[in-house]
Amino acid sequence: MAAWLDALRAVAEPTRVRLLAICAAGEWTVSELTQVIGQSQPRVSRHLKVLADAGLLERFREGAWVFYRLAPGALGRALVELLPPAAELAADRRRLDAVRLERQRRAQAYFDGQAAAWEQVRALTVGDAEVDAAIRALLREEPPSSLIDIGTGTGHMLRLAAPVVEFGLGIDLSLDMLSVARANLDLAGVSHCQLRHGDMYQLPVADRAFDCAILHQVLHFAAEPAAAIREAARVLAPGGRLIVVDLAPHGVERLREEFAHRRLGFADDEIEAWVRAAGLVPGQARRLAGKVATIVLWQARAAGAVGQTRAEAALTARSAAA
Repeated sequence: MAAWLDALRAVAEPTRVRLLAICAAGEWTVSELTQVIGQSQPRVSRHLKVLADAGLLERFREGAWVFYRLAPGALGRALVELLPPAAELAADRRRLDAVRLERQRRAQAYFDGQAAAWEQVRALTVGDAEVDAAIRALLREEPPSSLIDIGTGTGHMLRLAAPVVEFGLGIDLSLDMLSVARANLDLAGVSHCQLRHGDMYQLPVADRAFDCAILHQVLHFAAEPAAAIREAARVLAPGGRLIVVDLAPHGVERLREEFAHRRLGFADDEIEAWVRAAGLVPGQARRLAGKVATIVLWQARAAGAVGQTRAEAALTARSAAA
């Protein structure tokens, strides 16, 4: 009852109602919220603090930027669902669309600068559609309620998993890539997945929080791939599954010289040794042979059985990521 009363007091002001509705639609910087609301940044910041103090919004920093989003739990979502149609809220949604378009424009500019290099790498392996289909099949075999995508890049794995997960979290060390991923999730209408700035060796989430973790085309960049797998294992719930998608051993030396690949692929026994050392049980691998290099989907599982419902597991992951 006390939490409800605090929440009702927090939204007893028109601007804060508008901010709550906007933050239910994604993650936004104070600057973006200021554009939508049309008020000064100090005033918007004061309103945001009231909502955050009441547990309705959560605040997180990404480099020099601070983002706000709807806090996990039912309270904020319940209040948003009670909001009546209003001209101000409709106008905010139109201005929010303009902010989304600007995000997409900046993301596309960054992507265009990287596209040529990515295309050269893709030409050596099977097509993206075939890899996506194989990953999608793995996820549908055993739909996870919560998923963490480590080294999310453009957020592609989150968009791929969105139809089958209740909550997804993408982690990346590159602020530029997070901007691209955020724009892509907005464009795809994926509101139940979030992004976080973080290091794959020190994930900013609690132990045993997710029932699926993905390392998609990440390990070949890693200075310590065994440590990355060990950290992924740390955040897996009992019975949770790790999926590693990367290249089998190959001899394309220019990937190291031109595209910063630290490793020219991984052998099955090498991956198996790392997952066993991390306390996981290796599973079946799937291989997709390309023109020059083969992509492998390795699987491993944490010991134990998941004891939560999908909704409970998703809430646990949201709370662990807060």
